[in-house]
Amino acid sequence: MTLKAIAINGSPRVGGNTQILLEVVTDVLKGGGVETEYIKVGGTDIRGCIACGKCRETGDGKCAITKDIGNEVIAKMYEADIIVIGSPVYFGSATAEMNALLDRAGYAGRSEMRFSKKIGGPLAVARKAGQNFTYAQLLYWFMLNDMVVPGSGYWNVATAREKGEVTQDTEAMGVVEQFAKNLLWLGEKLF
Repeated sequence: MTLKAIAINGSPRVGGNTQILLEVVTDVLKGGGVETEYIKVGGTDIRGCIACGKCRETGDGKCAITKDIGNEVIAKMYEADIIVIGSPVYFGSATAEMNALLDRAGYAGRSEMRFSKKIGGPLAVARKAGQNFTYAQLLYWFMLNDMVVPGSGYWNVATAREKGEVTQDTEAMGVVEQFAKNLLWLGEKLF
């Protein structure tokens, strides 16, 4: 069985620090034979959950909002064994696009516990501060959805502002690489 992984970027910046960290993860996973896909939701017009409850009524795992990429990405999340999400810190929080996706995916997938026993985790990057809060904010989504999140020796957070600057945070680069290796190891054990 080939494992499938999805890396979701909440940053609107193309080639930015969040993308670089997610690529560290996908490179390790690809090297281990995992089929990977990278999706950027940052900078898209993805809408937030409106709590209409239609996804619960139908139980089909689809969101009632259909005029954006939400359902397409949510379907790919359902198919994945490994889900990794990354966001820059905007005013002490994950980006609005990432929050919109996670609210909708969590709500739509809840009736059938579609994320239960999948593995993954978050990454957060900030210029100066807010990484830990954002990391915890994103981690809660994994916990609420009955997922398994491996450790990595430290939190998956980094400090950087300008494109590419994250590579100078050598500790963060190492932590994220170890996180990816742990995902690979855990995926081989569980699936």
